[in-house]
Amino acid sequence: MAEEQYRKIKEHAETYPYVWASYIVVYGGFALWTTYRWRKLRKTEDRVRALHERLQKIVKNRESASSTTSDKKVPQSAEKTSQSADKFSK
Repeated sequence: MAEEQYRKIKEHAETYPYVWASYIVVYGGFALWTTYRWRKLRKTEDRVRALHERLQKIVKNRESASSTTSDKKVPQSAEKTSQSADKFSK
C-alpha cells in the first residue's frame, strides 16, 4: 500500500516537475513567511515583557517614594488643620 502510493507520487513528480516545483515554492514560501512572522511576534512579546517589567519597577518605586513622602506630610497637614481651626475658634 505505502510502496504503491510512493511509486504513484514519484511517477507524478517525474511527469509533472513544474507542478511539484510550484508546490515547493508556494508552500516553502508560506512556511518561511510563517516562521518570519512567528519570530517577529516572539521578539515583540519579549520587548513588551521587558517594558512591562520596567514600568512595574518605576510604578513600585514611585509608590514607595510617595508613601514615604505622604507619611511625612500627613502629620504636617494635620498640624496645619489644627492650627487653622485654633485661629478660627479664637
